[in-house]
Amino acid sequence: MYNDEQNLYHYTYRKDGTEPGQRYDAKQPTVDEQLNSYRQQQAKQAQGEQQAQSQDNVQPQSQPTGYGPAGGQQPQHKSAKSRVGMKVASLALVCALLGGLVGGGTAYLVGNHSGSDTTEVNVSNRKPTEIQLKTVDGKNPMTDAELYAANVNSVVSINITATSDPNFFGQTTQTAGAGSGFILTPDGYIVTNYHVVGDADTVKVTLYNGDSYDAQYIGGDEDYDIAVIKIEATDLPNVTLGNSDSLNVGDHVLAIGNPLGELTFSMSEGIASSVNRAIDVDGTPFNMIQVTAAINPGNSGGPLFNEYGEVVGIVSAKYSSYASQSVEGLGFAIPINDVAAMIQDIMTNGYVSNKAYLGITPGTMNEQMAAQYRYDVTKGVFIYSVEDDSAADKAGLKMGDVIMKIDGTDVDSYQELVALKKKYSAGDESTFTIYRDGKQQEVSVTWGAVPADQATDNNSQSQQSQNNNSNSNNGSYNGGNGYYSNPWDIFNYYFGNQG
Repeated sequence: MYNDEQNLYHYTYRKDGTEPGQRYDAKQPTVDEQLNSYRQQQAKQAQGEQQAQSQDNVQPQSQPTGYGPAGGQQPQHKSAKSRVGMKVASLALVCALLGGLVGGGTAYLVGNHSGSDTTEVNVSNRKPTEIQLKTVDGKNPMTDAELYAANVNSVVSINITATSDPNFFGQTTQTAGAGSGFILTPDGYIVTNYHVVGDADTVKVTLYNGDSYDAQYIGGDEDYDIAVIKIEATDLPNVTLGNSDSLNVGDHVLAIGNPLGELTFSMSEGIASSVNRAIDVDGTPFNMIQVTAAINPGNSGGPLFNEYGEVVGIVSAKYSSYASQSVEGLGFAIPINDVAAMIQDIMTNGYVSNKAYLGITPGTMNEQMAAQYRYDVTKGVFIYSVEDDSAADKAGLKMGDVIMKIDGTDVDSYQELVALKKKYSAGDESTFTIYRDGKQQEVSVTWGAVPADQATDNNSQSQQSQNNNSNSNNGSYNGGNGYYSNPWDIFNYYFGNQG
């Protein structure tokens, strides 16, 4: 063992006479003492060399050549070997002493500075980047951090409570939901999705600074999935609306919202994958901006920004699942240009008063209907009924007509008619190409305004639209979505069966 006194290699066995186990406290020699010792050794060596040389001078002057006692070459004198060995040993001793002193000093310094035998860790002394609060001016692009700082105070968290529909036993339950929104005006008007607040009993809004308010529902439109709520507050930071028509595929976009309803005021970034993506949701077509930014439940109703910090869309997490499949890197937002005027209309009237309205009961034309009723066309929108004194009635449209084009754009189905109708407002004029009596003709139509009672009854319209759309492929009628619903049976119309 290391402390075994019988160990011959124990560090206490020294020539100074210390006993085994006795602590050796001899003071280490200084540099001067080591040099003096080295000089004394050199002096002794020199004296020894002189004595050896005097002895060599008395030996015979010549020796026989060769080796061995027979007169060969004699080996080197033993004293010469000793002198060389002593020189080498002395030099090694000095080097060892100097090296020990240098190493010990270095170890002392390192020990004083580090305090322990650990590896060195590099720590950056870079100063944190200071984010400057910029104003959105539509001229200068922002970094992601600058955009977040400029807009996060204009984004809100929305929490709602609602009552579920009665179950089989007539029982209802209270449900909770969460979404996002953004402040449109300093006096508290907030924009969000209709599906976030449309069926809510209570709506609570929380700002980025933590302030909470009870919000009042102003109005909305389910066909466009937009809604406006209001809180009683002043001098609120509001967003700046941009031009969604100027957004290009590949442009950088960012979304701020509350994914999962609890990761409040999170920002995600991506690009615009498509700027005019037509998707069908529960029978209602939508024109959307498709993005790669992460969109999750809770992001619904939040703003989509371009790189200039302008709002170019309203995020709709409801459509982040397509065909009942979970997807990655796929989100949608409503183009702000499609709904900006409607939002202003809701703020003023409580509903979209200038929403284009035709006043028909439409359905999708198909080959089965064409064969059954001997039509030459297999695509278009079949008119099942026309509302009295409506825009369609004033334009001369009749039951049995098939709408084939509107302003030169093909209309092959009921869904395409609903999508195209969103581009018009009440009072706009359009040219309809219709099929009637075996030939095509053009009719001038001035779009009407949706009746107020229908505009404020979005829930019943949506339910009717979903039920009717499920029958659109077998020739049945479609109602809702701003159309007057008074279905006629096609068999009764053509064959007069009133039973």
